[in-house]
Amino acid sequence: MRRHRVQYPRSGLRVRCQKGVEPAVRQSCLNFPVWLRSTIEFPVRVVVYLKKDYQIKNKYSKELVSATFFAPYDKAIEPYIRIATGDYEELVSKRGEIDALWAILRSMAHEIVHYQQWIEEKEFDETEAETKGEELLDAFADSL
Repeated sequence: MRRHRVQYPRSGLRVRCQKGVEPAVRQSCLNFPVWLRSTIEFPVRVVVYLKKDYQIKNKYSKELVSATFFAPYDKAIEPYIRIATGDYEELVSKRGEIDALWAILRSMAHEIVHYQQWIEEKEFDETEAETKGEELLDAFADSL
């Protein structure tokens, strides 16, 4: 019996930025995926939506969060990531610009790890997402 390889609709990582997102945030959140594409395969297209909101509502738990990953049951449906960036100015005043940008990129890296867990059909593991997300950011920083 021949096994057919599952054919997904599209592949890759894309970023979409809502009007009103700070230019420094936008640029950093575009640079990180350029590096990610050279490091990680994205067999099912995932779009990262940068939102200007302070927080976004998780569609399932209804809680307000800084980032979410939508993981459809069907791999023929494209997942997506939403990242809230509205707290950037507040983060800059508390932590400085570099750490503020890093906090937003940390959220993106965390959700990218959830994407990988989804692709590999693993249970979502927050500890792994934190650890591997930090590892991704460290490797990105080393590449700069």
